[in-house]
Amino acid sequence: MGIAASEDPAPDISIDVLPGGPLIMHGGVELREGRIRQVGKGYVLNEGREFPTSERYALCRCGHSHTTPFCDGTHAAIGFDGRDAAPHTPYADRADVYEGPVIDLGDDHRCAFVRFCHNEGGDAWTQANNARSDTEIASATAAIDGCLAGRITRRNKQGEWEEPTLEPRVTIIQDPDRNASAGIAVQGGIPLTGTDAPYEARQRYMLCRCGESSEMPFCDATHVSIHFDDGHLHNTELHHN
Repeated sequence: MGIAASEDPAPDISIDVLPGGPLIMHGGVELREGRIRQVGKGYVLNEGREFPTSERYALCRCGHSHTTPFCDGTHAAIGFDGRDAAPHTPYADRADVYEGPVIDLGDDHRCAFVRFCHNEGGDAWTQANNARSDTEIASATAAIDGCLAGRITRRNKQGEWEEPTLEPRVTIIQDPDRNASAGIAVQGGIPLTGTDAPYEARQRYMLCRCGESSEMPFCDATHVSIHFDDGHLHNTELHHN
């Protein structure tokens, strides 16, 4: 059984991946910046820069724009390729399943290393494996549903995949603790068309904007190893505490 987006976004909201070019967002979806901050054993996403709402955005994904997060055409000057490298196989067919006493956890191993799969109860995998009480189940659910990249997803004992229902939103992620500007977090079942074909509708996924992912158009956490800085990583005066 496949995973369907829990709620369809407005029909005019969508994202197109242009070959050798930017991400084109249609439909006036909310665009914001979020800054990762550790709190205890978990993480929160502080508000960052505010962007005006537009019916159409062109977002940089080559990693070299001087107007990030927006495209300024630099991709053409540097010969950026950026064709789809990630398979179009549905999540349910590519995810490994780890069975717990109450919650089964699906994992497609497409990690963006934003770490929201950890909270005060520990990591999502350990919690799902051990959760039995209502409190443990709630904590495990929060850790699984917190994954911005949609790498991990809950499956109930009837074999049905379960995703949180989220409002359509796109967030430019900054990760000062890892000294890296991270990917673009997309939520709310926004349709994504790659350079080759449409991808499966998901409530959560993370798109690359450093230009170096081996899983294009998705983030694979390369931004951490190359310490990608979009020019706004350490502009702490621009975000709200």
